[in-house]
Amino acid sequence: MIRTIRARLGATASLCLLPVAPAAAQTGPSPEAATPAQDRTRQQLAAPLSESYPEAAVGDGVTSGGYNQSRWAEDWSRMRNPANRTSAIDRLKFLPLAGDDVYVTLSGELRLRTNLTTNPDLREREAQRQDINRVVAGADLHIGKHFRAFGEVAHAGISGPNIGAPSGFLRNDLVIQQSFVEADAEVGGVDLGIRYGRQTFADGPNLLVVPRDNNTILFSFNGVRAWARGKTARVDLFDFTPTRLGQGGTGDDLNEDGRRFSGVSAGLVVPETLFGNSKLYVDPFVWRLRNRAAVWGGQPAREVRNFYGLHVWGDAGPVTIDWTVNRQTGDYDGRDISAWLLLFAQSYRIGKGATAPRVGFHADYASGGGAYGDGTLRTSLAPFGNNIYYSYQLFATPTNLIAVAPNVSFTPAKKVRASLEYQLSWRDDVRDAVYRASGQAFAGTQNADGRKIADTLRAQIVWTITPQLSFTGRYEHLIAGPALRNAGYSSSDFLAGWLSFRF
Repeated sequence: MIRTIRARLGATASLCLLPVAPAAAQTGPSPEAATPAQDRTRQQLAAPLSESYPEAAVGDGVTSGGYNQSRWAEDWSRMRNPANRTSAIDRLKFLPLAGDDVYVTLSGELRLRTNLTTNPDLREREAQRQDINRVVAGADLHIGKHFRAFGEVAHAGISGPNIGAPSGFLRNDLVIQQSFVEADAEVGGVDLGIRYGRQTFADGPNLLVVPRDNNTILFSFNGVRAWARGKTARVDLFDFTPTRLGQGGTGDDLNEDGRRFSGVSAGLVVPETLFGNSKLYVDPFVWRLRNRAAVWGGQPAREVRNFYGLHVWGDAGPVTIDWTVNRQTGDYDGRDISAWLLLFAQSYRIGKGATAPRVGFHADYASGGGAYGDGTLRTSLAPFGNNIYYSYQLFATPTNLIAVAPNVSFTPAKKVRASLEYQLSWRDDVRDAVYRASGQAFAGTQNADGRKIADTLRAQIVWTITPQLSFTGRYEHLIAGPALRNAGYSSSDFLAGWLSFRF
């Protein structure tokens, strides 16, 4: 089983805090319980390879213990056999409607969370406390072997002092989080499929596209996704608009027509014998993001950005890698775009077994420059990526950023995974701003001296109490560097804990 350091994978599961976002081995049901690094080390790959493309590498996120961040990616068909049901929850995973071929799988989640942040917004002021709750209910209707319909509703609640004006991802009375229909078939040994409707999407490097489990409401798209998958190669095509969330009932959640995200993601299985019983994958991708109101230098304008990339990830013996090279071109308000993302995460397992300690580091380069002024725009963009990978407090993103972070993960007790990381961050271009996870610039940093952004210490612990119940604790201390301090920003501490029950 491969514990793919999809550190750019989406934050969920057991920990491997390599970078806190792309994922690590998830032993529990909560995808957010993991750190990015964890996410990267958590991918479980099928072995031996079946006649179809390895399920863990098809671009649907990480499944561990039967659970996935995107609940439709779970396969509970084994519960068709009563001998496999060991609890009342198992019975909810297979409710026959017309024989064994027409059935419903029910899913749900309750998450209770508290965040504490000193100097919110990196300004010296009273601390912020967010008391957050998430309630999700879903149903997956299977009609024979080739048709399905999935629906999922969610509620997000938030309260506490100094919470500001929460977005629809943090406060929402009720939202249709996902709703789609899907059909698939096998033709000539190739699995073909198409899905239409509102859906999560994670077919790419975790730092570029992920459902963002750190939010209370997941990030979703509206549109179509189609695929063809053989034994050692696959290709996915998609055309989406993001979901624009209101904060009331289900009637105010609309398609965000101002942005359109489309492209092709592919995958190749590297022969296992090439590196000695390895589990490695090569995923090229070509995407396009059209935005009618992209903001650079404080000025909104139309942008068309093209992403040409290669994602190489997986395990080779005790080494786990997650590498991405991404070239970005296009046009912003009549100006050329020329940007790069170089993202490299790797870890080494000390010993044998899934719980063995791991040591590693990630080193990332995100180009910057040109946002304030004329000429070529060199600011890179991670359009829908893991927003906690560089900062639990959402104070950093792969735009105008150079980051290096050694890390370690280990198992201090049974069912407990812990991870530690120390991250150093600089600006690529000192004439450009420091950017938050939202893509917004920290006001005034483009005029402040200093290349060093911050040093960030992070720790996380995940206790998988049962396969359905887990507790996660996170701590982060951000030491503001000259690039922030010279613009009037301060250091900050972040502490969070949450209990998550999923079925």
